[in-house]
Amino acid sequence: MPARERSISLFAIVTAIMLCSASAHAQSDLPPTNDLPNSHPKTIAPWGDLSEGRTWGALSAVAIDNDGQSVWVANRCGANPDIPSGESPFTYDSCAGSSVAPVMKFDSSGKRLKSFGAGMFVFPHKIYVDADNNIWVVDGRSLNPRERKKYPDEKPKGHVVVKFSPEGKVLLTIGTAGVAGNPPRALTEPCSVVTAPNGDIFIAEGHAGQYPGQGPDSVGRISKFTKDGKFVKSFGRWGSAPGEFKTPHDIALDSQGRLFVADRGNMRIQILDQDGGFIADWLQFGRPSGVYLRDDMIYVADSESNGLPFAVHPGWKRGIRIGNLKTGEVLYRIPDPLELEGTSAAEGLAVDAKGNVYGAEVGPRQFVKHVKEQ
Repeated sequence: MPARERSISLFAIVTAIMLCSASAHAQSDLPPTNDLPNSHPKTIAPWGDLSEGRTWGALSAVAIDNDGQSVWVANRCGANPDIPSGESPFTYDSCAGSSVAPVMKFDSSGKRLKSFGAGMFVFPHKIYVDADNNIWVVDGRSLNPRERKKYPDEKPKGHVVVKFSPEGKVLLTIGTAGVAGNPPRALTEPCSVVTAPNGDIFIAEGHAGQYPGQGPDSVGRISKFTKDGKFVKSFGRWGSAPGEFKTPHDIALDSQGRLFVADRGNMRIQILDQDGGFIADWLQFGRPSGVYLRDDMIYVADSESNGLPFAVHPGWKRGIRIGNLKTGEVLYRIPDPLELEGTSAAEGLAVDAKGNVYGAEVGPRQFVKHVKEQ
């Protein structure tokens, strides 16, 4: 059967499952969406000229400037640590003790144009560009005991979302540096941020929710703020039911105002309204680490399926799945280029105006560009 026909058949199955059940419990019945054409067969890896002797560390934060072609990245400072077997990159990859600027802008050729944010972050996790071209950086955790011992003079950092001007001036900070807690004063392991046309801010919280040993007391929520940073409400909690989360790893907003949440631990994309009302969940995009919407298409990075002991997703292959945003049909898959243990290839992704896909890779510790087939 041709690949195109296979994708249509898969979509029919997906649609039937979603109509029968709006919960992730149906995921075991869904055939993997693996056997699809690759719309981006040329990959440039690594991409982006760091210069000055710098090297890429782990990174999961990438966004496209409003010019449609410049690229923003938040790198974990090139620390590139040796991670002991079985340990999470979330614990080891870090900007702790670093004096390099993790926030960088590149032009379409990969030339670095500017850098800022030195000494401000521990764990840059996601980056977002709003309608006014302001740059938002999510710092996913504070210093852990190992880092505090190694860098005793480090100031409190982490558990915050920072809004910058394009020149690097701090315009707004949500959360209290180094403090995990509840809004309005604090955030807990913020994962990602997105803003609505009216300026409302939505922050996904609770990175640890997918890990073994987590339970009902764990954080899994979306917190909503006004454009000035005033807390409005939080919705969602830890769990697997509709509107619940186990690591809401990324978040995006479509032209209809719907929130698309990469609910990684539950292996689904959840679609919600801006008050947390459940609309649907999409299981056909794998175990999502990153979600990006552009030109009525949805791009989802699966960096974990079957790569970790707690991330078993039988039959599913990692990579970037690309689909129709209106119908949910999965059309293409950019394969994971490396077979690594643990998290692999792109956790974060962004798409420029030409349809090129940029992957921020944690496991390989590199930034790549997948060139769209013309």
